[in-house]
Amino acid sequence: MNNKLTHFDEGGNAVMVDVSAKAVTTRTATAKGRVTMHPATAALIANHGHKKGDVLAISQLAGIMGAKRTADLIPLCHPLPLDSVSVTLQLVEGESAVDITATCKTSGRTGVEMEALTAVSITALTVFDMCKAVDKTMQLTNIRVVYKEGGKSGTFVAD
Repeated sequence: MNNKLTHFDEGGNAVMVDVSAKAVTTRTATAKGRVTMHPATAALIANHGHKKGDVLAISQLAGIMGAKRTADLIPLCHPLPLDSVSVTLQLVEGESAVDITATCKTSGRTGVEMEALTAVSITALTVFDMCKAVDKTMQLTNIRVVYKEGGKSGTFVAD
């Protein structure tokens, strides 16, 4: 683990990391997260009974759109040309949850972990937004990077 924060200069001022000397490489990151909910809410999603529309399809699109806007949301993120964004949602009815996985790819000088995390977060927030009228007990949980490859630091796979 690197013990140096990269978004601060010697004087403690916030800076956008200079990546101009880094090589352009193919970079991939995958993040996951979960939205837990009341069983009746999961059933409503499964039966496409929500009056706002297909919760999973709309949330998937929101996640893709969110990944594309990461640099607008996170102040020191580099704007990246994304080569692909994939967001999948899996309703786990027995656990009353929606599992979310997002994978982002780019050819660039910096990684796409933030884009993958943003995609999962925006997807989860959209599930919450669409269902909050019927379930205020929902929780967004376990949002994390599970895989990353490319760049100087190589491949990371979460335990």
